[in-house]
Amino acid sequence: MTETESIAYDVVVLGAGPVGENVADRTRAAGLTTAIVESELVGGECSYWACMPSKALLRPVIAQADARRLPGLSQSVQGPLDTPAVLARRDTYTSHWQDDGQVAWLNGINADLYRGHGRLAGPRTVTVTTPDGTVTTLTARHAVAVSTGTRAQLPDLPGLSEVKPWTSREATSAEAAPGRLIVVGGGVVATEMATAWQALGSRVTLLVRGKGLLNRMEPFAGELVAEALAQAGVDIRTGTSVDSVSRENGTVVALTGTGDRVEADEILFATGRVPHTDDIGLDTVGLEPGSWLETDDTLRVTGTDWLYAVGDVNHRALLTHQGKYQARIAGAAIAARAAGDPLLDEPWGAHVATADHDAVPQVVFTDPEAAAVGLSLAEAEQAGHRVRAVDVTFSTVAGAGLYGDGYKGRARMVVDLEEEILRGATFVGPGVGELVHSATIAITGRVPVDRLWHAVPSYPTLSEVWLRLLEAYRDS
Repeated sequence: MTETESIAYDVVVLGAGPVGENVADRTRAAGLTTAIVESELVGGECSYWACMPSKALLRPVIAQADARRLPGLSQSVQGPLDTPAVLARRDTYTSHWQDDGQVAWLNGINADLYRGHGRLAGPRTVTVTTPDGTVTTLTARHAVAVSTGTRAQLPDLPGLSEVKPWTSREATSAEAAPGRLIVVGGGVVATEMATAWQALGSRVTLLVRGKGLLNRMEPFAGELVAEALAQAGVDIRTGTSVDSVSRENGTVVALTGTGDRVEADEILFATGRVPHTDDIGLDTVGLEPGSWLETDDTLRVTGTDWLYAVGDVNHRALLTHQGKYQARIAGAAIAARAAGDPLLDEPWGAHVATADHDAVPQVVFTDPEAAAVGLSLAEAEQAGHRVRAVDVTFSTVAGAGLYGDGYKGRARMVVDLEEEILRGATFVGPGVGELVHSATIAITGRVPVDRLWHAVPSYPTLSEVWLRLLEAYRDS
């Protein structure tokens, strides 16, 4: 092991995924010297094994499904997708798992990149160990930001290590479609990957422990997605746990709690995420290795005045766009504290991540899409708000029928009856992902319902569902 001298920076960022990159961008824009540490690829999970490759896999699937709803076009797209072409396009969106472009961007903002395993080594100190054993010590005058994200959680099952199961990484980077694929889970990764690989030629069996899919959204979201997956050929088995797995002559065998034997070529476990904090030196600063890092709304770790946790690692909202939002907030807060400027920490202030509590948007890129922001009806009631849910189907919207024959979808807004503002909104249907930002603005801006009457949707678009929701609220 070779040790080098200590190098001082204003800010040290641990993890160069999109969140860490955005922290570095904001601190460099404020004139703070910044080092960023990465053990894998600059750009992180989202760029190479999650958001970008998964959506590249799904986009042709959704486009074909949309085309099949249109007379005059449907007969031309009845054949199977060109799977090698889809995978090749996916590879371009991951830059073939090369990070040269991302490194060039870091160079462009004059952030110093250190490749290697970064660990905290006491307050305001990070050591970086390269594969050849060279150790560099970085010290931070103002802040260390941990943006190491999460990794897939695998259950403790007999035979699992010998099976070599897929996680989300293998599911988004596979070089070919398996003939048969078992997907274990009922959340976003499970439903999106079941959608993708079924359309790309796999026979998919979806094993769901709970009663349905997408249980963190309104119940009708999971119901509509499950119905469409079943129509596409996915074998969905709810109330089904996996008790053990094995490989027999190359075939994966899963034995379920109901006594079924399910065989496949590969098995994907999409059963949650755990924080990537087990080996980053948390014990050297009095924190528990492997734990989520609790923060205040400025993203500063509870009990410290120098350590920040930004993105998935703090368990506030495990979404790339929300992590990047947190990074912008954290970078601004670090800069303000470094300069001795007043901290704007009132709700919706420049230095607090208020949206993490009230206005987190998400799109599930299945067919149909499911998009939501804010609180579900159940969450709003549990939070003590006096609310009413207003539901409409997209069959009442002319733009839905024009979008495609047989369009099926549903929308809900959750209205706070005391403040007359929205607490949440959910849309399910083809193409609804582009609707969720309007709801995000309404919730973030606390736009009164009577003012929303004056936000006129263009005819004939899917956005007219807003008018139908407001009419239903008025008439209820």
